Amino acid sequence: MRKAVIAATALSLVTLGAAPANAVDRVNSKRLRDAVTVNGILGHERVLQRIASQNGGTRASGTPGYAASAAYVKDTLTAAGYRVSEQEFTFPFFRELAPPTLAQLTPAPADYATKTFDLSGSGDVTGTVTPTTDVQVPAPATPGVTSGCEAADFTPAGAAPAIALIQRGTCTFQIKVSNAVAAGYDAVVIFNEGQAGRTDVLSGDLGRAFEIPVVGLSYADGAALFAATQSGAVTARVTTSTFADPAAKTSNVIAETPGGDPDKVVVVGSHLDSVIEGPGINDNGSGVATNLEIARQLAALKVKPRQKVRFAFWGAEEAGLLGSEHYVATLPDADLARIFANLNFDMLGSPNYVRFVYDGDGSQTTVSGPPGSGEIERIFTDYFAGQGLATEPREFNGRSDYGPFIAVGIPAGGLFSGAEGKKTEAQATVYGGTAGAAYDACYHQACDTTNNLNPAALAELSDAAAHAVYTLAMTRTGFFPDGSLRAAARRSAAKAPRTTHPTR
Repeated sequence: MRKAVIAATALSLVTLGAAPANAVDRVNSKRLRDAVTVNGILGHERVLQRIASQNGGTRASGTPGYAASAAYVKDTLTAAGYRVSEQEFTFPFFRELAPPTLAQLTPAPADYATKTFDLSGSGDVTGTVTPTTDVQVPAPATPGVTSGCEAADFTPAGAAPAIALIQRGTCTFQIKVSNAVAAGYDAVVIFNEGQAGRTDVLSGDLGRAFEIPVVGLSYADGAALFAATQSGAVTARVTTSTFADPAAKTSNVIAETPGGDPDKVVVVGSHLDSVIEGPGINDNGSGVATNLEIARQLAALKVKPRQKVRFAFWGAEEAGLLGSEHYVATLPDADLARIFANLNFDMLGSPNYVRFVYDGDGSQTTVSGPPGSGEIERIFTDYFAGQGLATEPREFNGRSDYGPFIAVGIPAGGLFSGAEGKKTEAQATVYGGTAGAAYDACYHQACDTTNNLNPAALAELSDAAAHAVYTLAMTRTGFFPDGSLRAAARRSAAKAPRTTHPTR
Protein backbone atom coordinates (compact mmCIF):
# COMPACT_ATOMS: atom_id res chain seq x y z
CA MET A 1 0.00 0.00 0.00
CA ARG A 2 1.28 3.46 -0.89
CA LYS A 3 1.56 6.22 1.65
CA ALA A 4 -1.97 7.23 2.67
CA VAL A 5 -3.31 10.46 4.08
CA ILE A 6 -4.00 9.52 7.68
CA ALA A 7 -3.80 12.66 9.74
CA ALA A 8 -7.24 13.66 10.95
CA THR A 9 -6.86 17.10 9.42
CA ALA A 10 -6.10 15.57 6.01
CA LEU A 11 -9.00 13.13 5.90
CA SER A 12 -11.62 13.73 3.24
CA LEU A 13 -14.27 15.59 5.18
CA VAL A 14 -15.45 17.71 2.26
CA THR A 15 -17.97 20.42 3.01
CA LEU A 16 -21.20 20.35 1.06
CA GLY A 17 -21.25 23.61 -0.87
CA ALA A 18 -21.75 24.40 -4.51
CA ALA A 19 -20.93 21.58 -6.90
CA PRO A 20 -17.48 21.95 -8.46
CA ALA A 21 -17.14 22.40 -12.21
CA ASN A 22 -17.51 19.32 -14.39
CA ALA A 23 -19.11 17.28 -11.59
CA VAL A 24 -22.30 15.25 -11.80
CA ASP A 25 -25.32 16.94 -10.27
CA ARG A 26 -26.53 15.87 -6.84
CA VAL A 27 -29.59 13.68 -6.57
CA ASN A 28 -31.59 12.52 -3.58
CA SER A 29 -30.67 8.87 -2.99
CA LYS A 30 -32.40 8.54 0.39
CA ARG A 31 -35.17 6.18 -0.73
CA LEU A 32 -32.67 3.72 -2.16
CA ARG A 33 -30.29 4.02 0.79
CA ASP A 34 -33.13 3.37 3.21
CA ALA A 35 -34.18 0.31 1.21
CA VAL A 36 -30.66 -1.18 1.06
CA THR A 37 -30.26 -2.53 4.60
CA VAL A 38 -27.64 -4.56 6.44
CA ASN A 39 -30.34 -7.18 7.06
CA GLY A 40 -30.93 -7.52 3.31
CA ILE A 41 -27.20 -7.75 2.61
CA LEU A 42 -26.69 -10.37 5.31
CA GLY A 43 -29.52 -12.43 3.81
CA HIS A 44 -27.45 -12.86 0.64
CA GLU A 45 -24.30 -13.47 2.66
CA ARG A 46 -25.94 -16.33 4.55
CA VAL A 47 -26.81 -18.02 1.26
CA LEU A 48 -23.23 -17.64 0.02
CA GLN A 49 -21.96 -19.09 3.29
CA ARG A 50 -24.25 -22.09 2.98
CA ILE A 51 -23.14 -22.63 -0.62
CA ALA A 52 -19.50 -22.67 0.49
CA SER A 53 -20.24 -24.98 3.42
CA GLN A 54 -21.96 -27.44 1.09
CA ASN A 55 -19.07 -27.36 -1.39
CA GLY A 56 -15.87 -27.99 0.54
CA GLY A 57 -15.63 -24.56 2.14
CA THR A 58 -14.96 -22.63 -1.06
CA ARG A 59 -16.66 -20.67 -3.84
CA ALA A 60 -13.61 -20.41 -6.09
CA SER A 61 -14.05 -20.21 -9.85
CA GLY A 62 -13.91 -23.65 -11.40
CA THR A 63 -15.53 -25.33 -8.39
CA PRO A 64 -19.14 -26.40 -7.73
CA GLY A 65 -19.30 -23.66 -5.08
CA TYR A 66 -18.79 -21.01 -7.72
CA ALA A 67 -21.38 -22.55 -10.03
CA ALA A 68 -23.91 -22.54 -7.19
CA SER A 69 -23.05 -18.92 -6.35
CA ALA A 70 -23.58 -17.88 -9.97
CA ALA A 71 -26.92 -19.71 -10.05
CA TYR A 72 -28.06 -17.87 -6.91
CA VAL A 73 -27.09 -14.49 -8.36
CA LYS A 74 -28.87 -15.26 -11.65
CA ASP A 75 -32.02 -16.44 -9.92
CA THR A 76 -32.11 -13.41 -7.61
CA LEU A 77 -31.66 -10.91 -10.43
CA THR A 78 -34.11 -12.66 -12.75
CA ALA A 79 -36.76 -12.65 -10.02
CA ALA A 80 -36.16 -8.91 -9.59
CA GLY A 81 -36.91 -8.31 -13.26
CA TYR A 82 -33.45 -7.92 -14.78
CA ARG A 83 -32.24 -9.19 -18.12
CA VAL A 84 -29.60 -11.68 -17.04
CA SER A 85 -26.91 -13.40 -19.09
CA GLU A 86 -23.91 -15.55 -18.32
CA GLN A 87 -20.61 -15.06 -20.14
CA GLU A 88 -18.55 -18.25 -20.07
CA PHE A 89 -14.78 -18.27 -20.54
CA THR A 90 -11.85 -20.59 -19.94
CA PHE A 91 -9.08 -19.95 -17.46
CA PRO A 92 -6.16 -21.82 -15.85
CA PHE A 93 -7.56 -23.43 -12.70
CA PHE A 94 -5.08 -24.28 -9.97
CA ARG A 95 -5.41 -25.93 -6.60
CA GLU A 96 -2.77 -26.83 -4.04
CA LEU A 97 -3.46 -30.28 -2.59
CA ALA A 98 -0.83 -30.29 0.16
CA PRO A 99 1.69 -27.79 1.60
CA PRO A 100 5.08 -27.66 -0.13
CA THR A 101 8.39 -28.45 1.52
CA LEU A 102 11.92 -27.23 0.89
CA ALA A 103 14.83 -28.74 2.79
CA GLN A 104 18.58 -28.35 2.37
CA LEU A 105 20.13 -31.81 2.83
CA THR A 106 23.86 -31.13 2.41
CA PRO A 107 26.32 -29.90 3.46
CA ALA A 108 24.25 -28.81 6.52
CA PRO A 109 20.59 -29.77 6.97
CA ALA A 110 18.09 -26.89 7.06
CA ASP A 111 14.35 -26.58 6.58
CA TYR A 112 12.96 -23.47 4.86
CA ALA A 113 9.51 -21.88 5.02
CA THR A 114 8.17 -21.96 1.49
CA LYS A 115 5.07 -21.42 -0.65
CA THR A 116 3.88 -23.02 -3.87
CA PHE A 117 3.54 -20.79 -6.92
CA ASP A 118 0.16 -20.81 -8.64
CA LEU A 119 0.25 -23.21 -11.63
CA SER A 120 3.29 -25.06 -10.29
CA GLY A 121 3.46 -28.74 -11.13
CA SER A 122 3.49 -31.58 -8.61
CA GLY A 123 6.70 -33.36 -7.79
CA ASP A 124 9.31 -34.61 -5.37
CA VAL A 125 12.77 -33.59 -6.52
CA THR A 126 16.09 -34.15 -4.72
CA GLY A 127 18.96 -32.54 -6.56
CA THR A 128 21.85 -30.11 -6.69
CA VAL A 129 20.95 -26.44 -6.19
CA THR A 130 22.42 -24.17 -8.88
CA PRO A 131 21.84 -20.38 -8.78
CA THR A 132 21.58 -18.31 -11.91
CA THR A 133 24.74 -16.44 -12.82
CA ASP A 134 23.22 -13.03 -12.04
CA VAL A 135 21.86 -13.42 -8.50
CA GLN A 136 22.59 -10.24 -6.49
CA VAL A 137 23.29 -10.78 -2.79
CA PRO A 138 23.30 -8.37 -1.08
CA ALA A 139 20.31 -6.99 -2.94
CA PRO A 140 20.56 -3.70 -4.85
CA ALA A 141 18.89 -0.64 -3.32
CA THR A 142 16.15 -0.57 -5.96
CA PRO A 143 14.36 -3.42 -7.77
CA GLY A 144 15.90 -4.49 -11.04
CA VAL A 145 17.60 -7.87 -10.60
CA THR A 146 17.52 -9.72 -13.94
CA SER A 147 18.07 -13.21 -12.50
CA GLY A 148 16.68 -15.88 -14.83
CA CYS A 149 15.39 -13.47 -17.46
CA GLU A 150 17.79 -14.73 -20.14
CA ALA A 151 18.57 -18.28 -21.20
CA ALA A 152 22.27 -17.50 -20.73
CA ASP A 153 21.66 -16.94 -16.99
CA PHE A 154 21.43 -20.71 -16.44
CA THR A 155 24.22 -23.24 -16.26
CA PRO A 156 22.91 -26.27 -18.21
CA ALA A 157 21.57 -28.80 -15.71
CA GLY A 158 22.92 -32.03 -17.13
CA ALA A 159 21.44 -35.51 -16.61
CA ALA A 160 21.33 -35.59 -12.78
CA PRO A 161 18.36 -34.03 -10.94
CA ALA A 162 18.88 -30.28 -10.50
CA ILE A 163 17.12 -27.38 -8.79
CA ALA A 164 17.45 -23.83 -10.13
CA LEU A 165 17.76 -20.98 -7.61
CA ILE A 166 16.42 -17.70 -9.06
CA GLN A 167 15.99 -14.23 -7.58
CA ARG A 168 12.82 -12.17 -8.11
CA GLY A 169 13.09 -9.12 -10.36
CA THR A 170 12.46 -7.44 -13.72
CA CYS A 171 10.83 -10.15 -15.88
CA THR A 172 7.83 -12.35 -15.15
CA PHE A 173 7.98 -15.54 -13.14
CA GLN A 174 6.77 -17.36 -16.26
CA ILE A 175 9.83 -16.26 -18.22
CA LYS A 176 12.18 -17.28 -15.41
CA VAL A 177 10.67 -20.75 -15.06
CA SER A 178 10.46 -21.29 -18.83
CA ASN A 179 14.19 -20.56 -19.11
CA ALA A 180 14.92 -22.97 -16.25
CA VAL A 181 12.91 -25.72 -17.92
CA ALA A 182 14.72 -25.11 -21.22
CA ALA A 183 18.04 -25.46 -19.37
CA GLY A 184 16.98 -28.89 -18.03
CA TYR A 185 16.10 -28.12 -14.40
CA ASP A 186 13.69 -30.40 -12.53
CA ALA A 187 12.49 -27.86 -9.93
CA VAL A 188 12.72 -24.11 -9.35
CA VAL A 189 13.13 -22.05 -6.19
CA ILE A 190 12.49 -18.30 -6.54
CA PHE A 191 13.50 -16.08 -3.63
CA ASN A 192 12.38 -12.52 -2.98
CA GLU A 193 14.45 -9.64 -4.30
CA GLY A 194 15.43 -8.03 -1.00
CA GLN A 195 14.21 -4.40 -1.04
CA ALA A 196 11.59 -2.99 1.33
CA GLY A 197 8.33 -4.79 0.61
CA ARG A 198 10.21 -7.57 -1.18
CA THR A 199 11.59 -9.63 1.70
CA ASP A 200 8.80 -12.03 2.77
CA VAL A 201 8.31 -15.61 1.63
CA LEU A 202 7.47 -15.26 -2.03
CA SER A 203 4.60 -16.71 -4.03
CA GLY A 204 2.94 -15.63 -7.24
CA ASP A 205 1.26 -16.59 -10.48
CA LEU A 206 3.26 -18.36 -13.19
CA GLY A 207 0.82 -17.37 -15.93
CA ARG A 208 0.59 -20.89 -17.34
CA ALA A 209 0.79 -24.43 -15.99
CA PHE A 210 4.22 -26.03 -15.58
CA GLU A 211 5.03 -29.68 -14.93
CA ILE A 212 7.88 -29.10 -12.50
CA PRO A 213 7.65 -27.93 -8.85
CA VAL A 214 8.06 -24.16 -8.36
CA VAL A 215 8.28 -22.77 -4.82
CA GLY A 216 9.20 -19.47 -3.20
CA LEU A 217 11.54 -18.31 -0.43
CA SER A 218 12.04 -15.16 1.60
CA TYR A 219 15.00 -12.99 0.70
CA ALA A 220 16.85 -13.97 3.89
CA ASP A 221 16.47 -17.71 3.29
CA GLY A 222 17.23 -17.36 -0.40
CA ALA A 223 20.38 -15.41 0.41
CA ALA A 224 21.40 -18.11 2.89
CA LEU A 225 20.85 -20.88 0.36
CA PHE A 226 22.76 -18.89 -2.26
CA ALA A 227 25.65 -18.35 0.18
CA ALA A 228 25.81 -22.10 0.82
CA THR A 229 26.19 -22.76 -2.92
CA GLN A 230 29.22 -20.44 -3.03
CA SER A 231 31.12 -22.76 -0.68
CA GLY A 232 30.48 -26.03 -2.47
CA ALA A 233 27.80 -28.39 -3.72
CA VAL A 234 24.39 -28.07 -2.03
CA THR A 235 21.73 -30.75 -2.24
CA ALA A 236 18.08 -29.97 -1.48
CA ARG A 237 14.68 -31.60 -1.67
CA VAL A 238 11.55 -29.84 -3.02
CA THR A 239 8.05 -31.31 -2.82
CA THR A 240 4.73 -29.97 -4.13
CA SER A 241 1.28 -31.47 -4.56
CA THR A 242 -1.00 -29.58 -6.96
CA PHE A 243 -3.77 -29.90 -9.53
CA ALA A 244 -4.06 -27.67 -12.59
CA ASP A 245 -6.52 -27.50 -15.48
CA PRO A 246 -5.31 -24.97 -18.09
CA ALA A 247 -8.75 -24.88 -19.79
CA ALA A 248 -11.19 -24.84 -16.88
CA LYS A 249 -14.50 -23.05 -17.39
CA THR A 250 -16.12 -20.32 -15.34
CA SER A 251 -18.37 -17.35 -16.07
CA ASN A 252 -19.36 -13.75 -15.46
CA VAL A 253 -22.98 -13.03 -14.57
CA ILE A 254 -24.30 -9.85 -16.20
CA ALA A 255 -27.65 -8.14 -15.56
CA GLU A 256 -28.93 -4.77 -16.71
CA THR A 257 -31.92 -2.56 -16.10
CA PRO A 258 -34.67 -2.81 -18.73
CA GLY A 259 -34.73 0.98 -18.99
CA GLY A 260 -32.10 3.67 -19.23
CA ASP A 261 -30.20 5.16 -22.14
CA PRO A 262 -28.32 2.28 -23.84
CA ASP A 263 -25.74 4.78 -25.06
CA LYS A 264 -24.83 5.70 -21.48
CA VAL A 265 -24.05 2.61 -19.40
CA VAL A 266 -22.64 2.46 -15.88
CA VAL A 267 -21.12 -0.93 -15.02
CA VAL A 268 -21.40 -1.78 -11.31
CA GLY A 269 -19.04 -4.67 -10.59
CA SER A 270 -17.97 -7.04 -7.84
CA HIS A 271 -16.10 -10.32 -8.07
CA LEU A 272 -18.16 -13.39 -7.27
CA ASP A 273 -15.36 -15.90 -6.63
CA SER A 274 -13.52 -16.67 -3.42
CA VAL A 275 -10.06 -18.11 -3.07
CA ILE A 276 -9.76 -21.88 -2.80
CA GLU A 277 -8.80 -21.58 0.86
CA GLY A 278 -12.08 -20.15 2.12
CA PRO A 279 -15.72 -19.13 1.56
CA GLY A 280 -14.92 -15.50 0.81
CA ILE A 281 -17.79 -13.93 2.71
CA ASN A 282 -16.04 -10.58 3.08
CA ASP A 283 -13.78 -11.08 0.05
CA ASN A 284 -15.93 -10.67 -1.84
CA GLY A 285 -19.32 -11.82 -0.67
CA SER A 286 -19.71 -8.36 0.86
CA GLY A 287 -19.43 -6.61 -2.51
CA VAL A 288 -21.63 -9.22 -4.19
CA ALA A 289 -24.33 -9.04 -1.52
CA THR A 290 -24.30 -5.24 -1.56
CA ASN A 291 -24.65 -5.05 -5.33
CA LEU A 292 -27.37 -7.70 -5.32
CA GLU A 293 -29.35 -5.77 -2.74
CA ILE A 294 -28.89 -2.46 -4.58
CA ALA A 295 -30.14 -4.12 -7.77
CA ARG A 296 -33.09 -5.70 -5.99
CA GLN A 297 -34.16 -2.48 -4.35
CA LEU A 298 -33.76 -0.40 -7.52
CA ALA A 299 -36.25 -2.75 -9.12
CA ALA A 300 -38.57 -2.92 -6.09
CA LEU A 301 -38.74 0.88 -5.90
CA LYS A 302 -39.55 0.99 -9.63
CA VAL A 303 -36.71 3.43 -10.25
CA LYS A 304 -36.56 4.49 -13.90
CA PRO A 305 -32.89 5.26 -14.47
CA ARG A 306 -31.85 7.86 -17.04
CA GLN A 307 -28.74 5.80 -17.78
CA LYS A 308 -28.64 2.05 -18.18
CA VAL A 309 -27.21 0.28 -15.13
CA ARG A 310 -25.37 -2.99 -15.75
CA PHE A 311 -24.56 -5.14 -12.72
CA ALA A 312 -21.60 -7.46 -13.28
CA PHE A 313 -20.46 -10.33 -11.06
CA TRP A 314 -16.98 -11.33 -12.20
CA GLY A 315 -15.47 -14.80 -12.24
CA ALA A 316 -11.81 -15.70 -11.66
CA GLU A 317 -10.80 -12.39 -10.09
CA GLU A 318 -8.68 -14.28 -7.61
CA ALA A 319 -6.84 -15.89 -10.53
CA GLY A 320 -5.82 -12.44 -11.80
CA LEU A 321 -8.87 -10.29 -12.73
CA LEU A 322 -9.60 -12.75 -15.53
CA GLY A 323 -13.39 -12.30 -15.67
CA SER A 324 -13.35 -8.53 -15.97
CA GLU A 325 -10.41 -8.71 -18.38
CA HIS A 326 -12.33 -11.13 -20.58
CA TYR A 327 -15.43 -8.94 -20.49
CA VAL A 328 -13.59 -5.76 -21.48
CA ALA A 329 -11.41 -7.48 -24.09
CA THR A 330 -14.36 -9.12 -25.87
CA LEU A 331 -16.70 -6.11 -25.95
CA PRO A 332 -17.23 -4.74 -29.46
CA ASP A 333 -15.77 -1.26 -29.84
CA ALA A 334 -19.21 0.35 -30.10
CA ASP A 335 -20.33 -1.27 -26.83
CA LEU A 336 -17.10 -0.34 -25.09
CA ALA A 337 -17.59 3.30 -26.05
CA ARG A 338 -21.07 3.31 -24.50
CA ILE A 339 -19.73 2.57 -20.99
CA PHE A 340 -19.24 5.92 -19.25
CA ALA A 341 -18.26 4.68 -15.78
CA ASN A 342 -17.30 1.66 -13.73
CA LEU A 343 -18.02 1.31 -10.01
CA ASN A 344 -16.17 -1.45 -8.20
CA PHE A 345 -17.05 -2.83 -4.77
CA ASP A 346 -14.60 -5.35 -3.32
CA MET A 347 -14.49 -6.04 0.46
CA LEU A 348 -17.00 -3.75 2.20
CA GLY A 349 -17.31 -5.49 5.58
CA SER A 350 -13.81 -5.80 7.02
CA PRO A 351 -13.79 -6.27 10.83
CA ASN A 352 -11.11 -3.61 11.51
CA TYR A 353 -12.26 -1.34 8.70
CA VAL A 354 -11.33 2.00 7.18
CA ARG A 355 -13.50 3.89 4.68
CA PHE A 356 -11.15 3.78 1.70
CA VAL A 357 -12.23 5.66 -1.45
CA TYR A 358 -10.28 5.13 -4.69
CA ASP A 359 -8.28 8.26 -5.46
CA GLY A 360 -9.61 8.88 -8.95
CA ASP A 361 -7.76 12.13 -9.61
CA GLY A 362 -4.50 10.89 -8.09
CA SER A 363 -4.28 14.01 -5.92
CA GLN A 364 -3.23 12.14 -2.77
CA THR A 365 -1.59 9.00 -4.17
CA THR A 366 0.70 8.26 -7.11
CA VAL A 367 -1.80 6.90 -9.67
CA SER A 368 -4.83 8.62 -11.19
CA GLY A 369 -7.69 7.06 -13.12
CA PRO A 370 -8.88 8.17 -16.55
CA PRO A 371 -10.63 11.58 -16.83
CA GLY A 372 -13.91 11.42 -14.92
CA SER A 373 -12.49 9.22 -12.16
CA GLY A 374 -11.92 12.24 -9.95
CA GLU A 375 -15.60 13.17 -10.27
CA ILE A 376 -16.59 9.65 -9.24
CA GLU A 377 -14.28 9.93 -6.24
CA ARG A 378 -16.00 13.20 -5.32
CA ILE A 379 -19.43 11.52 -5.34
CA PHE A 380 -18.20 9.27 -2.53
CA THR A 381 -16.24 11.84 -0.55
CA ASP A 382 -19.05 14.43 -0.72
CA TYR A 383 -21.54 11.81 0.43
CA PHE A 384 -19.45 10.70 3.40
CA ALA A 385 -18.69 14.32 4.32
CA GLY A 386 -22.41 15.00 4.38
CA GLN A 387 -22.79 12.17 6.89
CA GLY A 388 -19.94 13.48 9.03
CA LEU A 389 -17.79 10.44 8.21
CA ALA A 390 -14.07 10.52 7.42
CA THR A 391 -12.58 8.78 4.40
CA GLU A 392 -9.10 7.94 3.23
CA PRO A 393 -7.76 7.84 -0.35
CA ARG A 394 -6.84 4.49 -1.84
CA GLU A 395 -4.47 4.16 -4.77
CA PHE A 396 -5.55 2.49 -8.01
CA ASN A 397 -3.00 -0.32 -7.54
CA GLY A 398 -4.56 -2.91 -9.86
CA ARG A 399 -5.76 -5.27 -7.14
CA SER A 400 -9.39 -5.42 -8.23
CA ASP A 401 -11.67 -5.42 -11.26
CA TYR A 402 -11.55 -1.71 -12.02
CA GLY A 403 -8.14 -2.46 -13.58
CA PRO A 404 -9.29 -3.58 -17.05
CA PHE A 405 -11.70 -0.63 -17.24
CA ILE A 406 -9.17 2.08 -16.44
CA ALA A 407 -6.74 0.38 -18.85
CA VAL A 408 -9.08 1.29 -21.74
CA GLY A 409 -9.86 4.80 -20.53
CA ILE A 410 -13.15 4.24 -18.71
CA PRO A 411 -13.59 6.41 -15.57
CA ALA A 412 -13.76 4.27 -12.44
CA GLY A 413 -14.16 4.47 -8.70
CA GLY A 414 -15.26 2.50 -5.71
CA LEU A 415 -14.92 1.60 -2.07
CA PHE A 416 -12.77 -0.74 -0.02
CA SER A 417 -12.67 -1.48 3.72
CA GLY A 418 -9.18 -3.02 3.92
CA ALA A 419 -7.53 -6.42 3.48
CA GLU A 420 -4.26 -7.77 4.92
CA GLY A 421 -2.72 -4.34 5.61
CA LYS A 422 -2.32 -3.11 9.19
CA LYS A 423 -4.36 -0.29 10.71
CA THR A 424 -2.22 2.62 11.87
CA GLU A 425 -2.50 4.48 15.15
CA ALA A 426 -3.84 7.53 13.30
CA GLN A 427 -6.47 5.42 11.55
CA ALA A 428 -7.55 3.84 14.83
CA THR A 429 -7.99 7.33 16.29
CA VAL A 430 -10.31 8.32 13.44
CA TYR A 431 -12.14 5.07 12.66
CA GLY A 432 -11.85 3.10 15.89
CA GLY A 433 -10.71 -0.48 15.88
CA THR A 434 -7.29 -1.88 16.71
CA ALA A 435 -4.04 -0.25 15.66
CA GLY A 436 -1.39 -2.69 14.48
CA ALA A 437 -3.95 -5.34 13.54
CA ALA A 438 -4.97 -6.28 10.00
CA TYR A 439 -8.07 -4.67 8.55
CA ASP A 440 -9.21 -8.24 7.87
CA ALA A 441 -7.25 -10.90 9.75
CA CYS A 442 -9.18 -13.60 7.85
CA TYR A 443 -8.25 -12.28 4.40
CA HIS A 444 -7.93 -15.26 2.01
CA GLN A 445 -8.45 -17.76 4.82
CA ALA A 446 -11.02 -20.33 5.90
CA CYS A 447 -12.20 -18.00 8.69
CA ASP A 448 -13.62 -15.50 6.17
CA THR A 449 -17.16 -16.50 7.13
CA THR A 450 -20.30 -14.59 8.09
CA ASN A 451 -18.73 -14.20 11.55
CA ASN A 452 -15.97 -12.13 9.92
CA LEU A 453 -18.25 -9.25 8.87
CA ASN A 454 -18.51 -5.87 10.54
CA PRO A 455 -22.15 -4.67 10.34
CA ALA A 456 -21.12 -1.03 10.86
CA ALA A 457 -18.79 -1.19 7.84
CA LEU A 458 -21.55 -2.80 5.77
CA ALA A 459 -24.05 -0.13 6.81
CA GLU A 460 -21.81 2.83 6.02
CA LEU A 461 -20.22 1.56 2.82
CA SER A 462 -23.40 0.05 1.36
CA ASP A 463 -25.19 3.39 1.81
CA ALA A 464 -22.36 5.12 -0.03
CA ALA A 465 -22.43 2.46 -2.76
CA ALA A 466 -26.19 2.85 -3.19
CA HIS A 467 -25.81 6.62 -3.33
CA ALA A 468 -23.14 6.42 -6.06
CA VAL A 469 -25.12 3.94 -8.15
CA TYR A 470 -28.25 6.09 -7.88
CA THR A 471 -26.34 9.29 -8.65
CA LEU A 472 -24.76 7.90 -11.81
CA ALA A 473 -28.05 6.30 -12.87
CA MET A 474 -30.09 9.49 -12.45
CA THR A 475 -27.74 12.43 -13.03
CA ARG A 476 -28.45 14.89 -15.85
CA THR A 477 -24.93 16.29 -16.00
CA GLY A 478 -21.61 14.57 -16.52
CA PHE A 479 -17.89 14.55 -15.87
CA PHE A 480 -16.55 16.60 -18.73
CA PRO A 481 -16.31 20.31 -19.66
CA ASP A 482 -19.35 20.08 -21.96
CA GLY A 483 -21.37 18.37 -19.22
CA SER A 484 -21.41 15.02 -21.04
CA LEU A 485 -21.27 11.57 -19.49
CA ARG A 486 -19.68 9.77 -22.38
CA ALA A 487 -15.94 9.64 -22.84
CA ALA A 488 -14.28 7.89 -25.75
CA ALA A 489 -13.11 4.56 -24.36
CA ARG A 490 -9.70 3.93 -25.81
CA ARG A 491 -7.59 0.83 -25.81
CA SER A 492 -4.35 1.32 -23.96
CA ALA A 493 -1.17 -0.67 -24.25
CA ALA A 494 -0.49 -0.13 -20.56
CA LYS A 495 -2.30 -2.65 -18.39
CA ALA A 496 -3.05 -1.89 -14.76
CA PRO A 497 -0.64 -3.76 -12.46
CA ARG A 498 -1.90 -6.96 -10.90
CA THR A 499 -0.69 -7.23 -7.36
CA THR A 500 -3.23 -9.66 -5.93
CA HIS A 501 -1.24 -12.50 -7.49
CA PRO A 502 2.13 -11.03 -8.53
CA THR A 503 3.57 -12.32 -11.77
CA ARG A 504 7.05 -10.85 -11.39
